[in-house]
Amino acid sequence: MKKRIARPGEGRSGGYRTIVLFRPGDRAVFMYGFAKSARANIRADEVTQFKEAAQHIFVLTEAQLQELVRRGDFAEVNRT
Repeated sequence: MKKRIARPGEGRSGGYRTIVLFRPGDRAVFMYGFAKSARANIRADEVTQFKEAAQHIFVLTEAQLQELVRRGDFAEVNRT
């Protein structure tokens, strides 16, 4: 899923794009973000790579994900 995020005071057109791997009812994984002023979009080969990454990530067990967080390979973000 590609989402636009507004930059404070500039709206979405001057903001950021983020790539989030998302499986409804399961989890969302932030993968990549960039300023729209730095690059217009992601390339088709990058889309393919993100889709491949999603296939690997969404088969991980909760214990495997927690181990990746513990090692610092992943970071857990909690909305408060």
